[in-house]
Amino acid sequence: MLPTIAKWTVQDYQRMVNAGILDNRHVELIEGDIIEMLPEGAEHAGRSESLAMLLRRKLDGRAWIREARPITLAKSEPEPDIAIVDIAHIPYITRHPIATEVFLAIEVSNTTLQTDLTRKRNLYAQAEIPEYWVLDLQHRCVIVFRQPDGTTYRQQQTLENGTIAPLAFADCTVRIEDIFR
Repeated sequence: MLPTIAKWTVQDYQRMVNAGILDNRHVELIEGDIIEMLPEGAEHAGRSESLAMLLRRKLDGRAWIREARPITLAKSEPEPDIAIVDIAHIPYITRHPIATEVFLAIEVSNTTLQTDLTRKRNLYAQAEIPEYWVLDLQHRCVIVFRQPDGTTYRQQQTLENGTIAPLAFADCTVRIEDIFR
């Protein structure tokens, strides 16, 4: 008989974080598993910061831009590189944003591309986050997922040029070329 692997609940995970058990560990909870996150390379950090700054300027007063901060889902507490969330609960002192408050989750991907296009995509779709972008640093494109349906998204589009805007903020256009400049 194979041993059963124990899964952590979001509440278990939050208690560990609050107790300091996970201090000095860069981890996130994904479907009950505590996953060690890889260190960010310079390009990953720089592209994430510059896109977050651009989104802050364009969405000032309309949405909150969170960088590498947790969002709380039913069985997970991922830390997307960027999340555009509802401004109503700023500054999110007593809790993290929940799925219904997330307009867009963005992962900047280099070495984690396969995970971001499968496990993370499925996770965000299942939570019904309306939109998910993957900035593929290797191929210099943005993969856009929209219309969550179960554990996937009905719409997927890969953009190498042109502009893109979050569904919730159609006037907040971003040039693909500017993301990878």
